[in-house]
Amino acid sequence: MYYITVTECDDLCLTFHSLSFQPENLALRLQPPASANEQSDEQLRHGPRDTSASEHYTFNSSLKSSSKLIQLEKNSFSKFKFNKFNIIPSIFGNSYSDNTGEFLDEKAYIAAATVKPGGDAYARNKFNQAESDRLASNRAIPDTRNAMCRGITWDHLSLPATSVIITFHNEARSTLLRTVVSVLNRSPPHLIKEIILVDDFSDNPADGAELAKIQKVRVLRNTKREGLMRSRVRGSEAATAPVLTFLDSHCECNVHWLEPMLERVLLDPTRVVCPIIDVISMDTFQYIGASADLRGGFDWNLVFKWEYLTPQHKQQRLADPTQVIRTPMIAGGLFMIDKTYFEKLGKYDMAMDIWGGENLEISFRVWQCGGSLEIVPCSRVGHVFRKQHPYSFPGGSGNVFARNTRRAAEVWMDDYKKFYYSAVPLAKSINYGNIDSRLELRKQLSCRSFRWYLETVYPELKTPDGGHQSVGSFKQGLKCLDTLGHHSEGTVGIFTCHGNGGNQEWTITLEGLIKHRELCLTLPSPAKPGTALTIEPCQNAPQQKWDRSGNGRVIKAASHNLCVDSKYEKKNAVTAEVCDSTVLTQRWLFRKA
Repeated sequence: MYYITVTECDDLCLTFHSLSFQPENLALRLQPPASANEQSDEQLRHGPRDTSASEHYTFNSSLKSSSKLIQLEKNSFSKFKFNKFNIIPSIFGNSYSDNTGEFLDEKAYIAAATVKPGGDAYARNKFNQAESDRLASNRAIPDTRNAMCRGITWDHLSLPATSVIITFHNEARSTLLRTVVSVLNRSPPHLIKEIILVDDFSDNPADGAELAKIQKVRVLRNTKREGLMRSRVRGSEAATAPVLTFLDSHCECNVHWLEPMLERVLLDPTRVVCPIIDVISMDTFQYIGASADLRGGFDWNLVFKWEYLTPQHKQQRLADPTQVIRTPMIAGGLFMIDKTYFEKLGKYDMAMDIWGGENLEISFRVWQCGGSLEIVPCSRVGHVFRKQHPYSFPGGSGNVFARNTRRAAEVWMDDYKKFYYSAVPLAKSINYGNIDSRLELRKQLSCRSFRWYLETVYPELKTPDGGHQSVGSFKQGLKCLDTLGHHSEGTVGIFTCHGNGGNQEWTITLEGLIKHRELCLTLPSPAKPGTALTIEPCQNAPQQKWDRSGNGRVIKAASHNLCVDSKYEKKNAVTAEVCDSTVLTQRWLFRKA
């Protein structure tokens, strides 16, 4: 068995090293003794210096070009099975120095905080920790990249190194360790300057302290709970590489995840780039490839969503699916940014708490202040998506998210923030603190308006007063048409009017749709008297078209003689009944917001 390193000599030298395998995971080698640390940078770049059991193959300096190195890499690698540790082979050396034979005891580390027999595997982390604990930190995962990505070679020698920053609070040890190991195992060693773990005051300090023993890993522990934003800033300030890579603490990096993003940042330091985020099942931990036809967006409630590329964008990418995808918004958990640019841009809003809204704020700031956001399809990183937060939010998660989001809206959205407050009326009652320093930052950076952002970056997001007739509520006496909190395919009813929008806010479009956010009032099939009306994803379908007659007081289905009627409101359902303008339960007053 062999691995290859680049060694110093008059010409470029490649050294093939024999490996006598042990059952240990090489990524778990411990930090070298202090005396050996003085040479660690040299060793991390060129690999182990002991070549007593090595075969040497020397090539002249004409082979220094990247393309020839890569061809040499392919020709050489084809002869060998490299390892059983899931270590990605590299001609640029091995990051794990051989001056210690000690490894982190993975089994003991996991066992110290594993789920107890009979315990709830979902209780602590809101994913199946028992299944995660069962899996090795260096388990094999499928290469989910497009075939064209696999044919690309990367100029490793020209790329800058990065500091990988991972913040965590009470993370399951197995997922945290697997994140670290995947970074080390699936990255060219000389491109990982360090992994900085920021422990945001976890209950057990040993969760992070034990991992500080692994080579290249540094651990910073907060003395109190700071939240994602302040923890990431602390990590960035400790970082020594020119590029910062932020990851969540329950990820798995895929093969060649790093090089495509580094190349984009190298070519333009104002680019903020993200991988395609694959899905790791919260139940089975199966690694599932995500669609490459998605980008990040949001509605006027300022909640992030994944949305499919427009048909035009899809068509443009058919010939070359390796093309980057410009995205209006990033999910926020995984991205790379030039360190100097991150600092110039104002890092994070340090007055935001715990989690939420920071991805909106940094996305607006990057675009409006001269940068760009990209998703790099040839970079893939898996992420455990869960249905709820495993940790508490001081003051409540809803209030924290609303406060953070309101700060972003007040600083970056100009007059368009009114659409946010219309969609989320309760946000107006949340104290968002002082934003003077962020407004001054925007002024210093000469940032563009939010109107520019909508017109140039996100024209697909339509304003409620552009291309729509009006926004408001449908009243019937003291009660209003209300979604009752239902979602897609749920019924609608009436409820006491409160004047705060929310579930009672409806938009009437020029096409005759009656919309609640992205859902439309729908007459289900078969259409007949007594049919309960529902809200379903807007498709501009005939059963979603409505006419208003009788001075706008009667709402009639465009394709049937059926009208919106509240006669069965005690059953929490608004139905379609044969139209009769004299019936009071069919008469509605539309009041604009």
